[in-house]
Amino acid sequence: MRSVALVTLVVRDYDEAIRFYVDGLGFTLVEDLPQGDKRWVVVSAGSGASLVLAQADTDRVGDQTGGRVGFFLHTDDFDADHARMTAYGVKFLETPRDEVYGRVAVFEDLYGNRWDLLQPARA
Repeated sequence: MRSVALVTLVVRDYDEAIRFYVDGLGFTLVEDLPQGDKRWVVVSAGSGASLVLAQADTDRVGDQTGGRVGFFLHTDDFDADHARMTAYGVKFLETPRDEVYGRVAVFEDLYGNRWDLLQPARA
């Protein structure tokens, strides 16, 4: 069996990114290991691919998908997660809406990358 295990997300600073993804989005810090002048930082939202938070070598951070939603955070309790994230200060770009595929709202991470918070519709 094959699967995508890790996806790299370029960040400005390791510690601010860890705070945002762990405290703001509810991810778990899986690894934070020094590697010379860099660190190996992995966060996970649960099942599925985890994120490698990679500190940029240049000032080119954010908008990694050209303004499109490029990341999808699934939840089984949209209202609770939306409320927690909003209280933390996560920037939602729209009010929650119901679509045929589920309840969804687009938000931005610290770097302008767009995400869907999505509670998939039950089949």
